[in-house]
Amino acid sequence: MTMQFGLTEEQQELMTAVRTLVQRRAADRDLRSVVADGSGYDDDLWRAVTEQIGAAALAVPEEYGGGGFTSLETHLVLEVLGAALTPSPLLGSGVLATQALLLAAAPADCARLLPAMATGERIAALAWADTAGRWRLDGSDVHAAAPGEGWRLSGSARLVLDGAAADVVLVVATTPTGAGLFEVAPDAAGLTRTPTPALDPTLRFATVEFDDVPATALSLDAGAALAQLWSRAAVAVTALQVGGAQRALDDTVAHLKERTQFGRPLGSFQALKHRVADVLVSVETARSISWAAAWAAARNAPDLTTEAARAKAWCSEAFSHAAGEMVQLHGGIGITWEHDAQLYFKRAHATSHLFGSADEHLRVLAPI
Repeated sequence: MTMQFGLTEEQQELMTAVRTLVQRRAADRDLRSVVADGSGYDDDLWRAVTEQIGAAALAVPEEYGGGGFTSLETHLVLEVLGAALTPSPLLGSGVLATQALLLAAAPADCARLLPAMATGERIAALAWADTAGRWRLDGSDVHAAAPGEGWRLSGSARLVLDGAAADVVLVVATTPTGAGLFEVAPDAAGLTRTPTPALDPTLRFATVEFDDVPATALSLDAGAALAQLWSRAAVAVTALQVGGAQRALDDTVAHLKERTQFGRPLGSFQALKHRVADVLVSVETARSISWAAAWAAARNAPDLTTEAARAKAWCSEAFSHAAGEMVQLHGGIGITWEHDAQLYFKRAHATSHLFGSADEHLRVLAPI
């Protein structure tokens, strides 16, 4: 199968539609007010993106109430949202939890849970990272036991995306046979969900603790699924990184054109031109690598693990480079709280560690 090095007309229209919605909503409500909101994202924008665009349904099969497209289309939506730093549950619920169900759960459980997630009516969270913040393929610091009637979970998980207010709580837990996927009622006795402050205020994490919590087993052998999920999650993060890097570059170029020094636009100075050109090269390369990995994920390509590792390593470095230059080339205003440069800088560093740092993914490419 040959990869198409370009978007179809429909995919371009999808990105344009999402971009228009985001820009229209930003005119009514700015990013900082959304961040300060208790929910952590704009409910009205989320409803528009899910109802008018069907963003959460794109990669869900039609038999489960979805659009029947692929994860590549979801990837493109994430890139647009990443450019505006738009807080949304799409990464946690529309990608991570949705893919966990599709990869590991039985068709009956998918039919029960996915339709409401696809419409955005219900937000799902996947508790996966252990207490040290690692996403492990052999289980987690949550342990499952079946001492009598049904399964019970004990332990804790960190870095749970949208975990504090999710309507569906999915849990990766260590079982006697490996790693299992479980569902827990959001109001279950013994379940505690605590919001966790994050470097990037546009991402909402929680620590979820389990004290002998009753659970429903969706899969008792999720190890192979987690290996795929790790790669798919990393690929999805690169979409946010490419979008953010592109906006950091665009805003920096606009500033250098408008700001003058010694009677000349800053952008006319050769040294600054070279720095911006370097950012452009890294951003364009990052987009190509990210799209290649998204294409591999959408088609379950045998080289998905390699493509995901390459994309996450490169895009993490590219976004950090673009955000760092954004701060420096904006001069004094670039380090102020009022300017968005600090938000892009924080997003770059937060996402560089989310689902594996560049060093971790480079070790996948070249094991030591």
